[in-house]
Amino acid sequence: MRVREVNTLVRERLARVWRSLSARLMILLVVSMTAVFGLLGYLHIRLQRQHLEQSTLASAQRLSDVIKRNANYSMLHNERDGLRQMISDMAEERGIVRVRIINAQGRVTFTSNAEELGATVDGPQIDALLRGAEQAGETGRRAQFHTYRLPSGERALGIVNPIENSPTCSSAQCHAHPAEQKILGILDTNISLAGADTSLAESTRELMLTTFLAVLAIAALSAIFVWWVVRNPLTALKAGTERLGSGELGFQVEVGQSGELADVAHAFNAMSRQLQEAREEIRAWTRTLEARVEQKTSELRSAQDEMLRVERMASIGKLAAVVAHEINNPLAGILTYAKLLKKRFAGKDEEIYTTLDLVETESRRCGEIVRNLMTFARTTSLNNEPADLNAVMTRCVRLVQHKLELANIALQTELSADLPSVWCDAGQIEQVVLALVMNAIDAMPGGGNLTLHTRRTGEDRAQIEVCDDGVGMPPDVLKNLFEPFFTTKERGRGLGLGLAISRSIIERHEGKIEVASAPGKGTRFTITLPIRGRATAEPPAERAA
Repeated sequence: MRVREVNTLVRERLARVWRSLSARLMILLVVSMTAVFGLLGYLHIRLQRQHLEQSTLASAQRLSDVIKRNANYSMLHNERDGLRQMISDMAEERGIVRVRIINAQGRVTFTSNAEELGATVDGPQIDALLRGAEQAGETGRRAQFHTYRLPSGERALGIVNPIENSPTCSSAQCHAHPAEQKILGILDTNISLAGADTSLAESTRELMLTTFLAVLAIAALSAIFVWWVVRNPLTALKAGTERLGSGELGFQVEVGQSGELADVAHAFNAMSRQLQEAREEIRAWTRTLEARVEQKTSELRSAQDEMLRVERMASIGKLAAVVAHEINNPLAGILTYAKLLKKRFAGKDEEIYTTLDLVETESRRCGEIVRNLMTFARTTSLNNEPADLNAVMTRCVRLVQHKLELANIALQTELSADLPSVWCDAGQIEQVVLALVMNAIDAMPGGGNLTLHTRRTGEDRAQIEVCDDGVGMPPDVLKNLFEPFFTTKERGRGLGLGLAISRSIIERHEGKIEVASAPGKGTRFTITLPIRGRATAEPPAERAA
């Protein structure tokens, strides 16, 4: 089981290496260089062998010619002992295997091996050489070579050189060869090729070692080159691709020298930046979409709240109209009879008179409440016309001036000089401002500061601000401030309809009223009106009694 796991691991690693482009490129380079250098080495060895053989043949030819000339000289002078000695001496030279002279009949007449003397040689090569030499001219007689194996296994080279019957030889007194005989015999010289083979083997080994070292060196240099130029950039690109695939958009790989891989790296970096920009753009659009959804949701919620408020106000208005209508007549009767009884008991019964006076006072207060309910329930039509808001503010100041002095309240007015005329019902706007001022006075029982502002905002809006530094209001009060019948005043001092009526008036002018307040930091009411509004505005049908 262990061996199987090791084999599986080895196969996986080999497969991983084979999948690597740099590894395959290195293997291809090594195989290609091995094949090329092997072929070059083979051709070089073959060429060296040919050169060595040609050099050996040339040396053997020269050696055979030297022996032949010396033999001719000895034979011309009939010095057989000198010729035998010369052949014997030559045979002792290094590399000489055998030297012998064979006559035309194939008998060995001179030899370095005494055992062969007088023996007849019937060799097809010698016969062919003799016949060829007889048939060829003087220029066609050349030595012939053949190789064979010695009993020891070494290679040997045989040189068969013809001995011609020259004119000096045929006319010499020591011979009786006719002039017509062209070949007298042959000189057979045998040279060992062991030295040449050893030299060739050493050269072959040296060449193979040199080729192997060259392949190894070039393979190492190629590996370094592939590692530096191919593998490192590819590894960087692979790592960048993995990080990009894991979601790290915008990742940049290092760009090396110029080339195709550098162009690929530039293209990868550009793609990564574009993907990052696209993701940021998608995120921005997502955030924008979420913000728009939240905005629309808030607007829908506000519209729903407004619809609920309108429905509630309409229901309250109908109820107020019915209640005011039903109570108004009984209250009028009670007030009338209370006045008549007061006149009857005036000066007669002080206790009854005081009681009737209380009945009259409370009836009048109930009548005031009824009139407020009628005002809230029956909204009159707007009488819009161009109006000067600064003039409206000035009239309001004159109406409350005495109250401000009695309450020890300092008034500051900041009226804009470039405020244009506003299309509105000046009387109803004055009613709203008076209600806010009276509320501010009530919020400063110990005195304080009241500030009135008018200003222009934008091209088509005008604003009125009423600010005080009174007691202020907490958030739970602010959220119900404009609700009908909601009041923070003491019982009997307010019905809680003033701000509700004020809001209704401002909304019918297509404006809005806002409030900002905090306990102990005062209150600021801001009224925003369009400078050019509707000419008329009918009261809503559901608010009519």
